Amino acid sequence: MKRKVYPKYKDSGVEWLGEVPGHWEVKRLKYQVTINDETLPETTSPDYELLYVDISSVDPTQGITKKEQMIFENAPSRARRTVKNGDTIVSTVRTYLSAISPVIEPENNLIVSTGFAVIRPRKICKDYLAAVIRAPYFIEEVVSRSVGVSYPAINASEIGLISIPLPPLQEQQAIAAYLDCETGRIDALIAKKQRLLELLAEQRTAIISRAVTKGLYGMVARSDAEFAEWGEKKVSYKSSGVEWLGDVPEHWVVKRLKFLLQESLQYGANESAELDDPDLPRFIRITDVNEHGSLREETFRSLPEDVAKSFLLQEGDLLFARSGATVGKTFFYQKTWGRAAYAGYLIRARLNKKAVIPNFVNLITKTGFYQQWIQSMLIQATIQNVSAEKYASFVIPLPPLPEQKTIAAYLDRETSKIDTLSAKIKTAIEKLKEYRTAIISAAVTGKIEPRKARKARKK
Repeated sequence: MKRKVYPKYKDSGVEWLGEVPGHWEVKRLKYQVTINDETLPETTSPDYELLYVDISSVDPTQGITKKEQMIFENAPSRARRTVKNGDTIVSTVRTYLSAISPVIEPENNLIVSTGFAVIRPRKICKDYLAAVIRAPYFIEEVVSRSVGVSYPAINASEIGLISIPLPPLQEQQAIAAYLDCETGRIDALIAKKQRLLELLAEQRTAIISRAVTKGLYGMVARSDAEFAEWGEKKVSYKSSGVEWLGDVPEHWVVKRLKFLLQESLQYGANESAELDDPDLPRFIRITDVNEHGSLREETFRSLPEDVAKSFLLQEGDLLFARSGATVGKTFFYQKTWGRAAYAGYLIRARLNKKAVIPNFVNLITKTGFYQQWIQSMLIQATIQNVSAEKYASFVIPLPPLPEQKTIAAYLDRETSKIDTLSAKIKTAIEKLKEYRTAIISAAVTGKIEPRKARKARKK
């Protein structure tokens, strides 16, 4: 559909903005807003209850995703900026995160980090302001003006110097209404696709959990020639002796992880990740592992040969995260990743391949009962930590080796189907987000005339 544009344009005088409609103005942000008007005083009552928002709690698309309830006495020293309905918060640190969000009908006690600049509309429509500030051109300008490499930051006053396109107030309101409608439709589509991703993830976990605890008996269709015999077999079950595991096939055994190891569990290297030499062994940290169990290329770090030597991984090694928010997360190493060593917050399990197929144990760590076991370990601890000793005690249901191989092959095939479908849905979500951003950019820079576009849509 051809875009409905304005009849006349003029040079904005701002390189990143280009041309704007002829009747629009271009002014610095500071003339339309106030910045950081209100701050909680240090004399605030220690018992004052507040809802705190940190930079990590703001998503570029979803806005504010988390609010932490606390009292002033226990709040971090950066919990000081007061916000009101209509404000827009802009991250002034780690600006590459694009942590920007409008504040809609906030609670009276909503407080954000001093790492935000609180932009309050004065001579501008609040919803139009939020759209302009979240447009990619504005974000890119904030990032380009930031100082610092690993921790780029910008002064709130510098944000005020950025020029913005300024239509008449009535037109600002029309643009805001148009964007509310358009982004609402896109957000609804994104939400549906994200829900589908959640359902696929649940299905993936359920398939794995069922196969590695009950076998393939009755799961496989007779038409599936490769695995049909497992669907036809009848099998009796017995108690595993473990409450969260339940019954297992009668011919299976149940063993603790420590009895399936080639050597004892080993902690990784306590080294800093400073090198970036692709000719040296990669240094794997749990933060390098993405949600699919693959390694992020952008976080590559390496270790000197002499340091890495004692921690080099072998085909089939399984790494367990032992502490923090990622406790319980695993990484299954294969030679295709190249030479690699692992960090101190990881624990290496080198499995006895005469007793167990390593990938079978890897698959078990993707089950619901494994997560249940992790949570039971954390309940007993004062901090989020699962030690090597605790991992060694983890109970594993174990079929004979040929059956392990069959189950692993079946699950690799079935999860691959789910992963392929999930990847397509994620690509669709990214395209929707890109379209959302493009619509906002076009509207707030005058590349599309919202009132004409709405009439065209109705037709």
